[in-house]
Amino acid sequence: MSKRGYISRYLLILKKIKQKTFCTYEELKSYIESQVGYLQMQDDSFNIGFSKRTLQRDIREIRNIFGIDIEYSASGKGYFISQNENDNMNFQRMIEAFDMFNSLNLAQDLTPFIHLEERKPQGTENLYGLLHAIKNNFQIKFSYHKYWEEATLSRATEPYALKEFRNRWYVLAKDLKDNQVKSFALDRLTNLEITKRKFEYPKNFDIEEYYRYSFGIISPNGKVPQKVILSFDPLQGKYIKSLPLHKTQKILTDNNEELQIEINLCITHDFIMELLSFGTNMEVLKPRSLVKVIKETHEKAFKQY
Repeated sequence: MSKRGYISRYLLILKKIKQKTFCTYEELKSYIESQVGYLQMQDDSFNIGFSKRTLQRDIREIRNIFGIDIEYSASGKGYFISQNENDNMNFQRMIEAFDMFNSLNLAQDLTPFIHLEERKPQGTENLYGLLHAIKNNFQIKFSYHKYWEEATLSRATEPYALKEFRNRWYVLAKDLKDNQVKSFALDRLTNLEITKRKFEYPKNFDIEEYYRYSFGIISPNGKVPQKVILSFDPLQGKYIKSLPLHKTQKILTDNNEELQIEINLCITHDFIMELLSFGTNMEVLKPRSLVKVIKETHEKAFKQY
């Protein structure tokens, strides 16, 4: 069986174990056998044989390739994935990416049925280099183009972390020009150079804390978090419940007339733009300063027509 066939089987094992807290060998074996058609599309030489010895070998390879530990619980009488919350998020994204890769690869003859969004590259080719620089505390240099400026400028920075927002990747780094921590979008970053010049990572910097009260990628810049109360119509409310606006989101009212939520965050430009996108399906109730901003913006838009 090819490497691709093996990896496909590893991913099926992971997906099955993820579905329940403890998964028995018999359940895994039955699931793998039920997916023979899928595996044969990955590799037509796939061998259906699946034994306990095969499972133990697969578990070792999953640990070596993906860094994911599968253990057996005597009390739970089944296998489980022993990862912390952050590792589990990485695992979920890996499964998602592999499913997408396989689906697109299998669908080469099904192009009339798949419509992909047209978009420019996101700069992910620099992810590995940036991670290397962050992990080893190497300063980096790159060319950067802001949307509101014509020229492309050279930057020298100390990279601290990578952050994803709305399917875009950003590197959070201290700009050595003014010693300010800024976010740089990878799709606007070119000519990356990883220097040999080391820097000391600030002991008091925590990316989770830095963005705790931010909506997106714009940093608070000293702003104080505010309590924001929003009211959505019932239909829009279903979307807000399934995909919360912010990790601090709390439901205050949920009935046939409205969904009312409370969030605690710094009011930045990207948050205001998000609220405006809801149009008449959303009303800001608090704070009054935000009500005024949304109202005035809608009034200006109305006068343009």
